[in-house]
Amino acid sequence: MAMNHKIIIILIFLLIPLQTHASCVVLLHGLARSNSSMKKLNIELQKENFQTVNVDYPSRDYTIEKLAKIAIPPALKQCSSHDEINFVTHSLGGILVRQYLSNHAIPKLGRVVMLGPPNQGSEVVDKLKRIPGFHFINGDAGVQLGTGDMSIPNQLGPANFDVGIIAGTESINLILSIIIPSTDDGKVSVARTKLEGMHDHIEMETSHPFMMKNKKVIAQVIHYLKYGNFERKKLQQDPET
Repeated sequence: MAMNHKIIIILIFLLIPLQTHASCVVLLHGLARSNSSMKKLNIELQKENFQTVNVDYPSRDYTIEKLAKIAIPPALKQCSSHDEINFVTHSLGGILVRQYLSNHAIPKLGRVVMLGPPNQGSEVVDKLKRIPGFHFINGDAGVQLGTGDMSIPNQLGPANFDVGIIAGTESINLILSIIIPSTDDGKVSVARTKLEGMHDHIEMETSHPFMMKNKKVIAQVIHYLKYGNFERKKLQQDPET
């Protein structure tokens, strides 16, 4: 009889549906990249028991306004069964979130972590957008990331959501860094990653193209998603990538 009771208990346990994690994370890659660039970050988030949606979207094919409509609503549907929806973005991905939130509310919105976002545009776009081939490589969205009157990031206003921002301070593109007048990650200056209303901001020794694969950056992303702030001590304690 005791064995039969054990079998019944096991069967009941197997028939009970597993409860989904309360928190879902939507990942949005940067300009001229794909969701494979966020693969390492995606894996590390899953190890921390976050449900993830690693979005792939055609960043070079449409304007920022159109890309926000293409990329974000399907991801929200995939997270609809969760209690909280977070975002982790790289570069242009952060601007898509700001664009979407400027017109739509996400009732279950949790935290947003932006990596190297051109929140105030980039001087690189100002200098290069009229050069033949720039539009072909970067598309309409790339042209919209400047600092002037046509800058979409500068039209979106302050953050009214919980956002932490990580800015890189190393460059592997010295030519582009010459264009940028202050400390930068090779594409965006530290100063222009900042956003009025942000909850936290941290500078890290990493470059724009590789920050989403950096172990220290990933650790900071996870910490912010869990606690709502960055952990300064980790900058000295974590191993180098």
